[in-house]
Parts: sequence; structure tokens; C-alpha cells
Amino acid sequence: GLTWQWMYGCDILEDNSTRGVYQHAYDGRDFIALDMDTMTFTAADAAAQITKRKWEEDGTVAERQQHYLANTCIEWLRKYVSYGQAVLGRT
Repeated sequence: GLTWQWMYGCDILEDNSTRGVYQHAYDGRDFIALDMDTMTFTAADAAAQITKRKWEEDGTVAERQQHYLANTCIEWLRKYVSYGQAVLGRT
């Protein structure tokens, strides 16, 4: 069988800055990843170059993912941290 993996997430660092990760793998091997600093995709091989070109021609894929990671993901992370602190505070 074939496996397509998709990993995305966000962190709040100790200095309160944030970072995000967005990457795909195919059969356990890196395929494509978004560099959040340059807003470009890094293709791991020739097959991933096709996806990279398609996503960059579309022009909105990187922007949508960056917006999600920098906003929605961080909002939810802050909520979950808050819920966790509330639960831990009840002991």
C-alpha cells in the first residue's frame, strides 16, 4: 500500500514568538514542506517539484497555510493550554 502523511502544527516559544510547520511525506519519505520564513515550498525530489510548481502557480497555498498556522492554530493552542492549566489548578 501507499501512505500519504501530512503534518502541521504550531508552537508558542518561551519569548512568546510563534512558529509553524507544514509538510507532507509519501511512503515515509519527505515530499514537500513549507518554509514559513521565505513562504516557499521545498521539494524533496523530482516528483515533488510538480506539486511545488502547481502550488506556487496557484499563489494561495502558502498564504493560506501560513495564515492558519499563525492564527487559527495559535488560537486553539492557547485555548488548550488554558484548559489544561484550569484542570491542573483543580487538584
